Amino acid sequence: MTYYLSLLQITLSENLNDLEPLAEQGEITMSYWELAFKGGWVMIPIAVLSIVAVYIFAERYFAIKKAEKVDINFMNKIKDYIHDDKIDSAITLCQSTDNPVAKMIEKGISRIGRPLNDINAAVENVGKLEIYKLEKGLPFLATVAGAAPMIGFLGTVMGMIRAFYDMSTAGANIDVSLLSSGIYTAMITTMAGLMVGIMAFLAYNALVAKVEKVVFRLEANTTEFMDLLNEPVN
Repeated sequence: MTYYLSLLQITLSENLNDLEPLAEQGEITMSYWELAFKGGWVMIPIAVLSIVAVYIFAERYFAIKKAEKVDINFMNKIKDYIHDDKIDSAITLCQSTDNPVAKMIEKGISRIGRPLNDINAAVENVGKLEIYKLEKGLPFLATVAGAAPMIGFLGTVMGMIRAFYDMSTAGANIDVSLLSSGIYTAMITTMAGLMVGIMAFLAYNALVAKVEKVVFRLEANTTEFMDLLNEPVN
C-alpha cells in the first residue's frame, strides 16, 4: 500500500505541474452540470429526492399559510350569532370560511344542545384531523433530510472502492485519469447528498414551526368557543 501511495503522490505532482500553465490560461473549466455528471448514477436518486422535497415544501407552505389566515372578527361574529340564537347564520359563516378554525367551530355549533363533553370531543376530533392534513408530506421531508446524505455517503464509498481498485490494477502505471472518475464520484455525491439533506432539514423544521402556530390558534379558538357555551344564560 505504501508503494502505491508513493507512486500516486509522484504521479499527482507531475500531472498538476503539467496542468498549471493550462489553468493559468483559462483552458481548464468545468460547469456544475459536468461536475454533477461525474457523480455517476448515485446523483439520480439524490436529484429525484431534491425535486420531490422542493415540491412538497412549496405545496405545504402555501397550504399552511392559507390555514393561518383567520379573520380577527370571526369569533366575535360567532359569539353574536349564538347570543342572538342565530345558529343557522353561524353555520353559514363557518361554511363560507375555508380554514381549520371554521371547520372546528362548525362542528361544535352543530352539536349545540348536547353535553359539553360531547361537543368538546367533537371539536377536538375535527382539530386533530385538520392538523393531520396540514402535516401531510412532512414525514417525507424528514426522510429526505436523513436519506440524502446517506445516499451521498454510499456514492463516496463506491467511488473510493473504484479508485483503489484502479490503483491496484494499474501497477506502476498509475495515472491521474485512472483515478479521477472514482475520486469525483466520492467527493461530488457527498456534497450533493449533504446539500439536499440540509435543505430538507431546514424546510422540515420551518414547516413544523408554522404548523405549531396553527395548532396553538386552534387550541385558543377551541377554548374560546367552549367558554362561550359555558356562559350563563341571562
